[in-house]
Amino acid sequence: MSTNHLLSPIPQSQSSNTHHTSPPTKTDFLDPTILASPYPHYARLRASRTETDLRGGWLRLFAYADIAAALSDDRALLWRDFRVTATEVLLGLGVALAAGVLFAVALHLSSTLRRTAYPVLVASQTVPIVIIAPLLVAWLGFDLAPKLAIVALICFFPITVTTLDGLAGVDPDLRKLMRTLDASRWQTFRRVEAPAALPGLLSGAKIAVAVAVIGAVLAEQAGSSEGLGHLILQSIPQFATARSWAAVVVLSAFAIALFGALSLAERHLAPWAHRSEGVSR
Repeated sequence: MSTNHLLSPIPQSQSSNTHHTSPPTKTDFLDPTILASPYPHYARLRASRTETDLRGGWLRLFAYADIAAALSDDRALLWRDFRVTATEVLLGLGVALAAGVLFAVALHLSSTLRRTAYPVLVASQTVPIVIIAPLLVAWLGFDLAPKLAIVALICFFPITVTTLDGLAGVDPDLRKLMRTLDASRWQTFRRVEAPAALPGLLSGAKIAVAVAVIGAVLAEQAGSSEGLGHLILQSIPQFATARSWAAVVVLSAFAIALFGALSLAERHLAPWAHRSEGVSR
């Protein structure tokens, strides 16, 4: 049996190692691999571009130099929208702190209210905020009110839960001591339970800071004409990827700064928590 045909070169059309692809055609959009892709829009976009376009960086996701340039070139635009988003985050976080602390104290002082309202509080977190945001915008308009409501709703749960756990986690011996000293319920709360709950409150606030930025972006994308969320929403369809990532960098830096400020405040307002942590280690 002749082996010459085995040594003959493999045609390019049959080679499995070829790296050259022909330009996509209209039938590529009906390719089952594209239709089954979890990212069909990206798959169709990739199918509509030649390999030369892709190699040229048309679909670059991360371009650090471009992001740095956008931070410099668009600094006025970013600063203007950042002030709007920062106002929404800070005010919404303040509303959530006030409402969360009051609700946690009410649940702590009333066992009946805790048994009835606490399950409702937990169940409220199963409703996606992306569904609530457009409804709040439709009800409250396009001004600051729906943004504050959305940020406060997102931040309310972690603040309430951690504060309530702090109030409930007081050493029972301290409560016995206060009863022995004939202290009133208010005196026990003010001198024992409230200081014990302060580290939990600050921990919940640190968690809320991270999600407050996300809530502000969702609120602005649901209905707004300014803010970093609106800027990101505008930049993506314009293929201004660097500008949208620059806005994300600003948001991340703001959240990290707030988290650090709360950590510093925790060390000054609740130093006993860090001392006890150091002793336990």
